[in-house]
Amino acid sequence: MKLRSDNLLYLFVCVVLLSSCHGFEKIRKSSDVNYKLTKANEYFDKKDYTHANELYKELMPIMKSTRNYETLFYRYAFTFYYLKDYVESSYYFKNFTEYFPASKDAEECEYMSALSLYKYAPKNSLDQTNTVKSLEAMQSYANKYPNSKRFAEASSYIEKSRLKLELKQADAANLYYNIYQYKAATVAYKSVMHNYPDSPNSDLYQFMIMKAMLKYANVSVPEKQEERYATAISAYKELVENYPKSKYLADAEKLYTEADNNVKKIRNEHK
Repeated sequence: MKLRSDNLLYLFVCVVLLSSCHGFEKIRKSSDVNYKLTKANEYFDKKDYTHANELYKELMPIMKSTRNYETLFYRYAFTFYYLKDYVESSYYFKNFTEYFPASKDAEECEYMSALSLYKYAPKNSLDQTNTVKSLEAMQSYANKYPNSKRFAEASSYIEKSRLKLELKQADAANLYYNIYQYKAATVAYKSVMHNYPDSPNSDLYQFMIMKAMLKYANVSVPEKQEERYATAISAYKELVENYPKSKYLADAEKLYTEADNNVKKIRNEHK
């Protein structure tokens, strides 16, 4: 009995789907532009963005220069966004601002273009080209509309994008350190500090600079060691001076003692 009920339910769903598809095809093939637009808007309002998108796509070239084109363009861009096709939504939102710069929706569309880029950007372990594009677009929006109700939200996305880029750079520095490329790690950590001077992780980067310098000195040829231990000691002093409350000071002090003892040992050997 249950099997029969399941079969009947399956047949019912199939009939509904076939009927729905047939109905949509009838709308799509209609030559009545206004009817098509009405149905597209109905699909959009019902959040059926796939069907709305298909109809809007066919209407876009037909309705260009008509009074309905602006609203059509606006909704068409949003169908891509709701379908999570962020590359296309960013493109159409940006195009909207260029076609209709005086529109009441131009500001929103510029923001949505930047937001689409942000949503498309990958996690920080992957290539960050799109994160850079997202950051630039969101910063451009924030600069252009400093009094917008979306300004705080835009600022938040800017900070998140900057953090993602910072973490990407920091991961590269960590990788150099972990594969024993201590000189390259030192340069990379300094670069992170230079690019993100207000980072809450600045003391960590300074600590890692000292740590990498010490490791580099340890594996250097004897004639270069004293100079490189001295560089590590200088990095320690910068950490103490610039970050007196850093949680890394205790560990840094142990490394400083090691570096200082090695310098004294080298000097005693040369007496």
